[in-house]
Amino acid sequence: MKLGTKLTLFNTISKLVIVVLFVLLLPMLIRDINQKYTDSWLRKQKDKVLEIVKGPGIKNYIQNGEGYGSYNALLKEEYVSLDVDSSGENIDIIQNEKRLVEGDTIQYRILSHTFKNGKQNYLLEIGKSIDTINETTTPLQNIALEVLLGMILLTILADQFYSTYVLRPLGMIIKTKLIGHKFPHHTPYKKVRTNTSDFEYLDISIHKMIQTIENTFQKEREFISNASHELMTPISILQSKIENMFAQEDIIDEVKVRLLEMQKILNRLKSITKTLLLISQIENDQFLKEDTVSVQELVHEVYDEISIRFQEKSINCEIAIPQEWRLTNVNKFLLFNLFFNLINNAIKYNKEGGEIKITGTQDNKSFIIEIADTGVGISPELLPLIFNRFKKFSQSMQDSFGLGLPIVKSIAGFHGIKVEVQSEQGIGSTFKLIFPEGVINSSSPAT
Repeated sequence: MKLGTKLTLFNTISKLVIVVLFVLLLPMLIRDINQKYTDSWLRKQKDKVLEIVKGPGIKNYIQNGEGYGSYNALLKEEYVSLDVDSSGENIDIIQNEKRLVEGDTIQYRILSHTFKNGKQNYLLEIGKSIDTINETTTPLQNIALEVLLGMILLTILADQFYSTYVLRPLGMIIKTKLIGHKFPHHTPYKKVRTNTSDFEYLDISIHKMIQTIENTFQKEREFISNASHELMTPISILQSKIENMFAQEDIIDEVKVRLLEMQKILNRLKSITKTLLLISQIENDQFLKEDTVSVQELVHEVYDEISIRFQEKSINCEIAIPQEWRLTNVNKFLLFNLFFNLINNAIKYNKEGGEIKITGTQDNKSFIIEIADTGVGISPELLPLIFNRFKKFSQSMQDSFGLGLPIVKSIAGFHGIKVEVQSEQGIGSTFKLIFPEGVINSSSPAT
């Protein structure tokens, strides 16, 4: 999951948590707001009533000791009462109380206030029906929730936009310096535009790291190429001298045996040197891709060259590749080496009387060639290491120097071929070559 997506997801979840908490607390908040608003309204009504009473005089409202009362006759939502207070207490409170009005028991929010007019104490009560107060609760909750959801949506969009804007330099660094970078071809440094110091540091650090890696790669390739070239000359000289010694008539049999051993070692050394030189040339793009070849014919050429080894181990080989398949814009010499090494390994690590199947299948636009054997297989812990150079997996194969599969990997990478391996110890191994779109077709003629 991308960093920007994680940030957006975190912001969304955190805001949803806020919404849930707000929804849970909303009824209590609305009730509290309604109550405070009602209390404020009751106090304002109290001040108005006291002003009215002071004007014409309280006696206009209380006559013959009878109190004054007024309420909404139809709905009984509000009422005002004024009466003589005989308790002598100083009261100024607001609370919920029940009142009996024309036979109906109604709960009110009531303000009770005592005041003195002349020498007499009076009690003023102003009430508002609780039901009336609660009528505004649901609409207020809905409005508050709609406003909150709208604000949450806007903030999520704003967070997404801002996260995208802030993380854009990171995406450019990944795209241009990592994903879009092909080793070991050095490219000049292009600074990613950003005003975030962390990204600036990351950008220059990655560039310096890539420079170091590229320099190391280049030095390694130069060394392998130069060493391979330099080694070929003394090897050839030694081989010539050994051959000249064989031509001498007075050489004894024991010396001949030693010379044969030396010649065998030199041949192996020469093979290793040629292989290293080939890998170096492939990695330095010293081969052209101008050939068009038949896949079936190429595999049969490899089979014909190595057929003696099939006979030595009594291995049955089945080839099922469509005749019309053609490889275009490839290097035939390199692909021959690729198939030769894979098939040679399938023979080398196979059992007596085993089988090798070479099949070609098409999956959508991809062409797949599989080379499956019934050999010893590869253990899971060694499977990721099989393309490492000079990695030997079988002590019994003394002529193996771990360069066959690295050659396969280099040639496959040169042609854009993906290599996948499936193996099980004691069952066998399957090497799968997945050719990119356009490399194989069924219409172009072979040359």
